[in-house]
Amino acid sequence: MSTSWHELSADCQGCERCELAATRHNVVVGRGHPQARALLIGEAPGQQEDEQGEPFVGRAGQLLEKLLVEAGLDSRRDLYIANVIKCRPPQNRKPTRTEIERCLPWLHQQLELVDPPLVVLAGATALQAVLGIKGGISKLRGQWIEQQGRAYLPVFHPSYLLRFGSRAPGSPQELTLADMQDVRRRLDRKDWPQ
Repeated sequence: MSTSWHELSADCQGCERCELAATRHNVVVGRGHPQARALLIGEAPGQQEDEQGEPFVGRAGQLLEKLLVEAGLDSRRDLYIANVIKCRPPQNRKPTRTEIERCLPWLHQQLELVDPPLVVLAGATALQAVLGIKGGISKLRGQWIEQQGRAYLPVFHPSYLLRFGSRAPGSPQELTLADMQDVRRRLDRKDWPQ
């Protein structure tokens, strides 16, 4: 088990636990503040993430960044951002159960190293991998789930939001902005763990 960020990064770079190791360009460990009070977890790296070695840097990541800024969150200061799996599945397909199971120990180590009171779960894959809750994200998005001494917030994945250009009331983008504003409010609360 990795006991430092440097060790975790080195261990991930050498990982060959599944077949994705053979097709990746870069292992995508994470980005942001390593002691942030909020951790955002997505599904898997896409093509641009695989090329650059950082999560959420493609079109979905740009939209996420825009929503974070609008909500008053700084991805370099307020969040640590990671994915359930660290290598890109071919053609950006959904990760298999085996790939998720083999990569989860890395995510668990990231959770231990960051030790955040808040965890944002972007999409159904993150929700199922972290909390074991199956099913659509639509029913649970925006509802805080208290478990394991942490508050988890399921939200729509930014790649899903790309399908909707509208910011009309009740639209996926507007709902996600409201969710991120709720994260900001929780981080600002004086009674919340520092």
